[in-house]
Parts: sequence; structure tokens; C-alpha cells
Amino acid sequence: MALINPHINFNGNAEEAFTFYKAAFGGEFANVVRFKDFPNPDFPIPATEENKIMHIALQIGNNVLMGNDVPSFMGKTNERENRSKISIGAESKEEADQLFHALSEGGEVEMPIMDSPWGSYFGMFRDKYGIEWMVDYDERHKGQL
Repeated sequence: MALINPHINFNGNAEEAFTFYKAAFGGEFANVVRFKDFPNPDFPIPATEENKIMHIALQIGNNVLMGNDVPSFMGKTNERENRSKISIGAESKEEADQLFHALSEGGEVEMPIMDSPWGSYFGMFRDKYGIEWMVDYDERHKGQL
């Protein structure tokens, strides 16, 4: 079965955000590549942006959360965009609570984590970096949405 691994664009704070995510999930960075690590004359990066993240990957169990900073000449990422959410299937109610509270710290809770009408333990929020998350624990599926 194929894995789906989300990739998030940031406006210069990818490293800060991923350090926050690492604190919430645990795990290790599989990759951290800066723009200066791959100079390319066809894709010149200003000196002010060469330390920004070209690619970062955080291993979370069998999944990978990836991201990068968008160079300023390519425009800005809309941090209030709401076309998608990252959905976490927790292995326990305790894990759901821990992840919900850790990741929503400093963000905006859209729906507090609680028993839902459809039978799972569920909550939604936008983290302090503008990324939208859903956390779900369903006894019937144990971590599998």
C-alpha cells in the first residue's frame, strides 16, 4: 500500500516550525537541506535566503512530514489557506490528547478534542504556523483513519 506523506511550504520559518513538530511528535530529521547546499546558476538564491530550508523531512513512525521555505522571488505562501488539513490517526486517547495539545499550543482551536457525534475522539485546530490539523482516535480503527 502506498504511503501519503504531507509536504508543507513556509515563508521563511520552516526550520522553526519543524523543530516545534519534532517536539510534539518525537522522531528525528531524516533530511535538512539548505538552499546554499545546492548552488545553481539557473536558480540563484539571494545571500539573505541561502540559509533557508530547501528540504526538511521529519520521520514520524512509518510516515514522513516534509517541508521547505519558499524563496521570496517565488511569492508568498498563503498562511490562511484552508483547502486541506493534515489528519492524524492516534493509537490511543492519551496520544490524541498529547498531540492535540502540543501541536495546538499558540494556535487557534477550531473544534476542541472531545467525543464526536460519529463515535471517535476528535479535534481540529490551526497551529501557530497556519497549518491545519485534525486529530482523531477511534477505538474501532486504532490509528487508521
